Amino acid sequence: MNPAAAAASALQTAPPGHAWRQLKSRGMGAVMLLCCLLVMAPLFLVLYFLIHEGASAVDWNFFTQLPKPPGELGGGMANAITGSLVLLAMAAAIGVPLGVLGGIYLAEYGSARANYWIRFAADVLNGIPSIVWGMVVYALLVVPFKSFSAYAGGVALGLIMIPLVMRTTEEMLLLVPQGYREAALALGIARWRMITVIVVRTALKGIITGVLVALARVAGETAPLLFTALGNNFWNHNLAEPIAAVPLQIFTYAISPYDDWHRQAWAGALVLLAMILVLNVFVRIISRDRKFN
Repeated sequence: MNPAAAAASALQTAPPGHAWRQLKSRGMGAVMLLCCLLVMAPLFLVLYFLIHEGASAVDWNFFTQLPKPPGELGGGMANAITGSLVLLAMAAAIGVPLGVLGGIYLAEYGSARANYWIRFAADVLNGIPSIVWGMVVYALLVVPFKSFSAYAGGVALGLIMIPLVMRTTEEMLLLVPQGYREAALALGIARWRMITVIVVRTALKGIITGVLVALARVAGETAPLLFTALGNNFWNHNLAEPIAAVPLQIFTYAISPYDDWHRQAWAGALVLLAMILVLNVFVRIISRDRKFN
């Protein structure tokens, strides 16, 4: 039987209601596509407004100059960009080791009862508003030392990172096949060496992905920095003093009465979005084809 005759025969023997089910399937597909477009529409609107309002202010001076005094045109966010990088480095120095070690404990060492409560606490901490972290660090570091500082800002962002990195690390380690562990132990390899050399190394791409996602999340935080880093219109030469950051500078410019500062606030938001976009693209690149063979 040729293909055309086979297709005609299949149509003739189709069960009752087959056409109606196909129509409903296509209709639901169209509804899902419409929902996807509606979800994506706000993202494209945000991108459009950021590019439309802020692209004109993004130039070489924006990346190399300090903010101008109130009322003067021009200036840039060089100190804020550098300050954000410093704060992210400090946050990573705190959040990454503690988060990764906590994830290793949950996946390899902890008891079922202890792990349950640790996971529960981490999930609760992941849901706490960032401003609460800022208030906690304000009470612990700013008030006793009577000074806002880069240290306090880095600690606040690092504390936000810890539960996210810990849970991601645990999930990545649990994906490593148990046979890897059993084979290493059967060869007489010490457990700590098996974990560090085999298990962690196998899950390294996933762990790095979790770290970068956590960095992308804290990169745009403003509320905790208002209570800790405070902001600075000049270069920071002492980490024990207030430091500028892009989110703080955007906040300051956005609430000001000057049109030029509003324009630079849009430019700062565009640059911040570009930084986060680069991190997310990098995450997608390193997490492609992540398989445990």
